[in-house]
Amino acid sequence: MYFHTATICNWQTLLEGDEPKEIVVQSLKWLVKNNLAHIHGFVIMPNHLHVLWSPAQNVEIEIAATKFSSYTGSMLKKHLVKNHPNQLHNYASSQSDREHQIWERRPRSLEVMSRTIAQQKLDYIHNNPLQGKWSLCLIPEEYKYSSASFYFLNSTRFDFLSHYADFC
Repeated sequence: MYFHTATICNWQTLLEGDEPKEIVVQSLKWLVKNNLAHIHGFVIMPNHLHVLWSPAQNVEIEIAATKFSSYTGSMLKKHLVKNHPNQLHNYASSQSDREHQIWERRPRSLEVMSRTIAQQKLDYIHNNPLQGKWSLCLIPEEYKYSSASFYFLNSTRFDFLSHYADFC
């Protein structure tokens, strides 16, 4: 199991609206549907996301992470071109292998070695929207783009989630 953090390039708030967040949700769902990963928890913040996930059998987590970043990067770029073309220059890449960079290079992934640490990471994920800088909700399960409602309310909105306790 891994605690994964990905940040939008230069900490820009590309993920503020529902449409870009739905791109991320659909990508997480795709990873599960295509047997690349099991998603145990997540939160999509305005400029970053956290995911608690496990690789599917015979899959390296780096493969799932690369597919996730590549797909969401492409779709978020399309979102920018369609809805905010004047902001596309903010994502210009200095790298020779691409014209634009949506995600910061080298997302952070930490292996979760115990159920206790998994619960700590999940608590961190679910409480992220409550932080003073964001104040996106009053209680974790109110935040629309988080797995908190799955754990606290048994919500099936994100039907691709797997309880972390089943994997550690």
